[in-house]
Amino acid sequence: MRIACFDDDRIGLVRDGRVLDITDRLTARLAPGPGSLARRMVAHFAHIRPLLEELAAGAGPSAGLPLDEVRLRSPIPDPTKIVAAPVNYRDHQTEMSKAFHISALGFCLKSPSSLLDPGGTVRLPYCDRRFDHEAEFALVVGRRATHVTPEEALDHVFGYTGLMDITMRGGEDRSTRKSFDTFTPMGPWLVTPDELGSPDDVGLELTVNGAPRQKANTRDLIWSAAHFLAYVSTVTVLKPGDVITTGTPAGVAPIQDGDAVELIVDRVGRLTVGVTAESAVPCPTGGAGRGPVPPAAPRTGLSEL
Repeated sequence: MRIACFDDDRIGLVRDGRVLDITDRLTARLAPGPGSLARRMVAHFAHIRPLLEELAAGAGPSAGLPLDEVRLRSPIPDPTKIVAAPVNYRDHQTEMSKAFHISALGFCLKSPSSLLDPGGTVRLPYCDRRFDHEAEFALVVGRRATHVTPEEALDHVFGYTGLMDITMRGGEDRSTRKSFDTFTPMGPWLVTPDELGSPDDVGLELTVNGAPRQKANTRDLIWSAAHFLAYVSTVTVLKPGDVITTGTPAGVAPIQDGDAVELIVDRVGRLTVGVTAESAVPCPTGGAGRGPVPPAAPRTGLSEL
């Protein structure tokens, strides 16, 4: 099952290039409560899944709206937390010249307000700093998880999606460098585990203006999705709708004003965003030239600011 948020807080099932609006049926079935309709749907999915399957089975091939006529939104607009995995591919560890990887670094948090809708625009805040793309495979928590084992972890997953972890390079705290507004594009929708299959064999590829930058498979993760979720749950309680993103492979590189960035995740879909430096100002903090050393920019005219 593929589930999308679109237009003004609508939710739909994605099938064959169309989206079947199920918002009104969800609203009638789910009791009012805190959080978005999408987050409440995730929390009560076991209860409402039969309804969604019934709606999908009863809809004809022309039911719903063409995807190109709706505006996709972030699949979960209001997670309580976004948890990111630092240095979780060995090739990325090598390109960043890092002595340590995830087993020594743990995780970092990104601000939920950094989420960006599919088709949105990443806004670069500073004119004198380097900002890189990071292609990632992400999961959304389906039920409360605390101190779960790796063997239990995937039972707590609602669905999977694509995510770009946009990052400012420098010596500031990692969470600061990743939490600017628009720095977490996510989507295009959520794919439930039964449709995706194993999260341990998922290919992902990122391009900038059509040129390939990153290509990897989740089988190359140092800590698998299950291992990482289990570890995170020993530190903080994971709630329905929380986002766990599993790290980026080699190939990180700068983005700049006017770029078009596309992430393709196997069995999930395409996530595309633009980039603008309009209104960028000089950075007020002094972390430039400090911290992890990123690889050289692949294109002429880009420097390590």
